[in-house]
Amino acid sequence: MTKRKNQIITTAAALFKARGYSAVTMRDLAASMDMKAASLYNHISGKQEILTHLILEVAHKFTKGMNSIVSDGDSAFAKAEKLIALHIEIAILHSDALAVLNTDWMHLEGADYDEYIALRKGYEQDFKKILQQGILAGEFKNLHVETILFNLLSTLRSIYLWIPKKSATEVADLKNELPEILLTGIRN
Repeated sequence: MTKRKNQIITTAAALFKARGYSAVTMRDLAASMDMKAASLYNHISGKQEILTHLILEVAHKFTKGMNSIVSDGDSAFAKAEKLIALHIEIAILHSDALAVLNTDWMHLEGADYDEYIALRKGYEQDFKKILQQGILAGEFKNLHVETILFNLLSTLRSIYLWIPKKSATEVADLKNELPEILLTGIRN
């Protein structure tokens, strides 16, 4: 990716996060970059390409992280801790793109939409398997897996809202304390 294309995608991510994908035009993006809208098309085909790049890049990072965690020999509890750390790390490094993923994924089209849905379903299924393994091993309480997953993901998917407003010390505290807070209630 060229430096300019990266700048366009980064600027668009911030605009999409602030105003929503549907509310941002290519003219808005060009104005934010102090360039003409027509010049954007030398680097990018349009908003859909930007949206696809932002969402699929983050979704692939989650999938890659999940695959790594699933393949290690750790306990289910340790894997759950690593998944929480994965969410925090992605929220730190890709806050704007994560916001776009969470709020605007439904605007993806065609094969890109299908790819995202498949990645998300696979991620959630792997997370459920880890929780089920933990229940079977006696590491987690015998609670409904869907309820556990819903509660964990509800918190993890909103971390991007909190992190940009906090100091480095507060983010470090989050990294240390969030796994304990989230997993204590289900630990057996």
